[in-house]
Amino acid sequence: MLPDTRDVLDLLEGLAPARLAEYWDNPGVQVGSYSQKITRIFMALDPAPKALHSALDRHAELLLTHHPLIFTPLSQIDIHTYPGNVVTEAIRSNISVVAVHTNLDVAPGGMNDILAEFLGLQDINVLKEMAGTDGAGLGRIGTLKKKRSFCSVAEDVKRIFGPDYRILTGQEDIQIQRVAVVGGAGGSLVDVAAEKNADLLITGDVTHHHALEAEMAGIALIDAGHFNTEQTAFMKFAERLRGLTGDLGWEIEITTDEDEVGPLQSCGTMTSQGEKIGIENQKFDRPSRL
Repeated sequence: MLPDTRDVLDLLEGLAPARLAEYWDNPGVQVGSYSQKITRIFMALDPAPKALHSALDRHAELLLTHHPLIFTPLSQIDIHTYPGNVVTEAIRSNISVVAVHTNLDVAPGGMNDILAEFLGLQDINVLKEMAGTDGAGLGRIGTLKKKRSFCSVAEDVKRIFGPDYRILTGQEDIQIQRVAVVGGAGGSLVDVAAEKNADLLITGDVTHHHALEAEMAGIALIDAGHFNTEQTAFMKFAERLRGLTGDLGWEIEITTDEDEVGPLQSCGTMTSQGEKIGIENQKFDRPSRL
């Protein structure tokens, strides 16, 4: 079977219903046609020009991203600035752009459940429940199989999400068993994690005040990066999509942006004209991303 964009949206709706998205969010079709036939999907965290060009290089008809291309109504489209340049090029190239964002974050089996599994958590529950929706909500909380040192858990964070992380609060000799995780920006959930007796919260985009709050609440806090936490989960989600589309008998290929980097980089890993400088060939052991 050769699916169209509507078929892909229906599949995503079953996994992460749009009604679960935050009120300010804009999941779904950003650019494109619902009736367009799809033979190849290219997946990237951000709908950046580079991601669109990579999708075109792979002859994909659909670019599926986590972050939406359009968050608020556009009053004009400037073809020389973002997001107008991506909108224009997508239309010219006949490629659809679709996002699955906060609805995937909170959905059962979505981004945060994937992160909890990577961390080896057991007895996983929603960190902050959504009213009227069983199993959906912000973040996840669970327990490690046994108590471990803070440094040992921090090493796991480094292995799973990459080396660019910061330990905000926590002493080396403390023991960790109950862990909360929120992909992306979750510093505002420090108080919820503390109320649910978490020993540690792992998230991204942590501010000075979030760190102070965690310190006062007596829980450890690791900022593993907005990009790193979400990209790790989204690439694993791509594997799940491959399996589901195969089960449906779709004649479709799903590839991912293995070279995508976040907008915030350290000096040694900055890029210029697409060329790495500094740590050019360093590889880090990360979860399987086929």
